[in-house]
Amino acid sequence: MAKKNKVSTQVVEEAMHMAKIVQKPKQSKEQTKLIAQGIQKGIEEYKKRHKEKSRSLDKQKKQLQRSLNVEQPPEQAIDTPLIYRQSKWPWLLLGISWLGFISFISYSVVYS
Repeated sequence: MAKKNKVSTQVVEEAMHMAKIVQKPKQSKEQTKLIAQGIQKGIEEYKKRHKEKSRSLDKQKKQLQRSLNVEQPPEQAIDTPLIYRQSKWPWLLLGISWLGFISFISYSVVYS
């Protein structure tokens, strides 16, 4: 069974509009219609290729998701408590900055 290509009216109108834009003086209506048909076929071909490309990308995406789901073993629930250790660096840097500030103030007071 052969598929019949149904052309939307929007595509036909766009093709005719484009053909009229590029129409040259003394060009017959028949020539303009032929140009419009060529543009219409180009639009259809573009849409067809775009549809095929998006379909193949979707297939690849689904295949990748399936392979990732198969490769990952089911995670077992582990009830170990999380212990967060805070770093001592911020406090050390704060102390050093305060010592520097105090020494700066005392130096400026003594030598002023």
